[in-house]
Amino acid sequence: MVKSQREKEKAKATGKDGGEKKVLVRLIWNCATELKLILTALLLLCSVATLLQFVPPRFFPFYPQINTLPSCVTSSVVDMNSTAIHIPLPTATTLLEEVLDNGVVKRSFNPVGTAAYNFILMSAYRGGPNTFAVMGLSSKSLHVFGHPVYTCEYRSNSNRVASVRGHKILPDWGYGRVYTTVVINCTFPDDTPAVVDSSTGGRLLVHASVNGGFDTEIKTVDTILALDEPPASWTASQFTNSSPKYNYLYCGSPLYGSLSPQRVREWIAFHVRLFGERAHFVIHDAGGVHEAVLEVLKPWMELGYVTLQDIREQERFDAYYHNQFLVVNDCLHRYRFEAKWMFFFDIDEFIYLPGVDSFASVMDSLMEYSMFTIEQIPMSNQLCLVEDARKANKKWGFEKLVYKNTKRVTRKDRKYAVQPRNVFATGVHISQNYQGNYRYITSDLMKYFHYHGTIAQRREPCRRFINDTSIVVDGIPYVRDTNMKSVTALVKSFELDVIGSRLQSTRQ
Repeated sequence: MVKSQREKEKAKATGKDGGEKKVLVRLIWNCATELKLILTALLLLCSVATLLQFVPPRFFPFYPQINTLPSCVTSSVVDMNSTAIHIPLPTATTLLEEVLDNGVVKRSFNPVGTAAYNFILMSAYRGGPNTFAVMGLSSKSLHVFGHPVYTCEYRSNSNRVASVRGHKILPDWGYGRVYTTVVINCTFPDDTPAVVDSSTGGRLLVHASVNGGFDTEIKTVDTILALDEPPASWTASQFTNSSPKYNYLYCGSPLYGSLSPQRVREWIAFHVRLFGERAHFVIHDAGGVHEAVLEVLKPWMELGYVTLQDIREQERFDAYYHNQFLVVNDCLHRYRFEAKWMFFFDIDEFIYLPGVDSFASVMDSLMEYSMFTIEQIPMSNQLCLVEDARKANKKWGFEKLVYKNTKRVTRKDRKYAVQPRNVFATGVHISQNYQGNYRYITSDLMKYFHYHGTIAQRREPCRRFINDTSIVVDGIPYVRDTNMKSVTALVKSFELDVIGSRLQSTRQ
């Protein structure tokens, strides 16, 4: 009886489940048409999504168009950080050749893109009531093989306009690469009302014509807003002031690479002491002023001795030595009326006076010269004295590197100083664009010690310790010279007195 009861319950349950399955099958069968449509739509959507991955970006309606180019040129944007680069094919309008009626095959040349900019503006400064200087970069090939023309135009805010032919100066001695440094001098007649009236202000425009330099069929002229002067932004007296803000101003070359904070510390302390209170140092950071170097410069920046300028963006444009010529010319014209003298040398070079006269008295004796050059004393960057071996890591660079290179050469490198008001453009080792007298200074009056390569080494420079007064290493004769070593204590004491002990823990 119990078994019979269980069989009845099992049959009842089976009948219920079977009924539910029949209802589900009946529902699917009735909606078969709708389900087919849904599945078909999903299949099409997935297929389109898959195909879109292989379609060039230019076919998308909202793809950004960066440039407007001739019909024979197709524009594309390439992400240099992306591994997937789509390069579109040229359009059908590109002409390769054509057979003329007389049977001659005429070939075509189809220009695409631009290799270099016409002009890259860095700065512009007024150099007097009627003259300006504009600094920038331009295509080197354009200036070597072409004949670009610059026209200067001044538009005052009172609607007066004056224009004059600009005079270009190429100060980099042909060292340019893709780009060369260009200094444009814009000098208007003395009595030009639009230019000499400071009360209204105005704008300096430079019209840069390639003059067919890259394509004789194209006479492109680019207009550059070089300078925008507010009303009453200058006075004539600022260009004739006989007592400028600084006696001596240093225009530094671009600093780059992994520089030694300790070597920078030594250099700035040495020259602030030498140049005196009315001195200023303009440092240009092209990537070399990392955090540790900045910590060394900060005390002097806070006291007003140092201005640090970030010029890292210039690395976009390939010119000589991190755009060194462009940077020093900007410095020249930026501070032209703020200093009596302007010095151009590197941060691994140390100015030294061998005599008993003070730096100020030596400089005063040279006032009749617009420019003078200084002789180099090259020093070994690895030879040190045995007596310094145990404490070499605690001694300053110019304190322990005491062997000078005495090899005879036809011409030694020089660095120089100028009275900036007499100079129109400048170089690295000398200026070729100045007015007035020039003098080459012999080493008995002033010289500079050059510790080549030490600034770029973040390690102990001493590699060999000797006692000899003279030695020949790799065919180069060296002689012991302790002149710089003898002033080390004075420099260290000066630094401690002026900025305290905050840099005592500076590392290589």
